[in-house]
Amino acid sequence: MLPIPLYRFNFAKLMIPFTKTKPMNLIADIRKDYSLNGLLEQDIFINPLDQFNTWFQEALEAKIPEPNAMNLATISTEGRPTARIVLLKGLDIGFCFYTNYTSQKGQELLKNPFAALTFFWVELERQVRIEGRVEKMTEEESDTYFNSRPQGSRIGAWVSDQSKAIESRELLEKKQVFFEEKFNNKIIERPLHWGGFRVIPDKIEFWQGRPSRLHDRLCFYLQENQTWKMERLQP
Repeated sequence: MLPIPLYRFNFAKLMIPFTKTKPMNLIADIRKDYSLNGLLEQDIFINPLDQFNTWFQEALEAKIPEPNAMNLATISTEGRPTARIVLLKGLDIGFCFYTNYTSQKGQELLKNPFAALTFFWVELERQVRIEGRVEKMTEEESDTYFNSRPQGSRIGAWVSDQSKAIESRELLEKKQVFFEEKFNNKIIERPLHWGGFRVIPDKIEFWQGRPSRLHDRLCFYLQENQTWKMERLQP
């Protein structure tokens, strides 16, 4: 197939014309004034994990799409930050999620076991920021969750060498067929390269949108005696 000549496209139509009047669709003009709720010290739990659980339940009741979606930020060995969305799959002494240990995020967490998480529930005008150290979950914990996953997801953990380059989608699908046949009528065991991480927080900030950008920010810091100290931060 011959390449499509560039002259067939009118790139001028794709460009925002320069005028003396300010275009209405500039990114800088996108604004939202938050006014649903407030967050006061007397209304918050003294344990931030209890407060997170309360907000999470309210996000569920509000039927927010994928309220457990969280941005996970890690640091490479070169000191470069990387971020992606993962799904919260458990909450105990920390925030639990599962992945391929050989993936980029898996390798970064194994070499530098600290991470930051961010939840943003725009419908409730709320954000939660979490920082802390990271530990691998036990094999028993990873097995229990793995066995609860749908069959396709369990096979997918075998199919994908996550974060590694692959020549084509077709090759990925051939790998899928191979493992589907391999595990046909057999127990799909968890691959050793797949399992859970737990982010154990030492800092959690709750953000509630307010009018005029004067948002509420209440931040908890874990003290040496394992109690939490709360401070209000300026927006």
